[in-house]
Amino acid sequence: MGETADETRAPRDSSGRVFLVIVDETEEMEVALRFACRRARHTGGRVALLYVIEPAEFQHWMAVEDLMREEARSEGEQLLQKLAARVNELVGSIPILYVREGKVRDELFKLLDEEPRVSILVLGANPGSRGPGPLVSALTGKMIGKLRIPVTVVPGNLGDEEIDLIS
Repeated sequence: MGETADETRAPRDSSGRVFLVIVDETEEMEVALRFACRRARHTGGRVALLYVIEPAEFQHWMAVEDLMREEARSEGEQLLQKLAARVNELVGSIPILYVREGKVRDELFKLLDEEPRVSILVLGANPGSRGPGPLVSALTGKMIGKLRIPVTVVPGNLGDEEIDLIS
């Protein structure tokens, strides 16, 4: 990634929407990412990617915890590099990247409070029988009133052609 800061910031741009996608390694995130890229391309907007390093559950030895955190950060940065290349290919611009440490929901709300450019949150819903996922459930349920931006929930079982038709 080349950057040493936790966030790679783009120049301030008051035009266009910023579509935020929370990065993980699920299939539904891939669907949300394609949808966000298509919408950004068609509206003159940008894509932002948020990767959150969750706290390690193993906290008995500080050195082990630090090593686990470093490994998680490295894996996250590699994933962001791969996704940033895909966003650049689909949208024609490099995405805004955010790397945070903490609980995903907490870090999402902090980012939205700190970054007024983010205008739409795009989430992918798990199409399986276990429900749409904890973040989708939380943000479309009790916590919806805490958001200052609209949420677009994209069904995780859509194919590329279907996404292209609706975006």
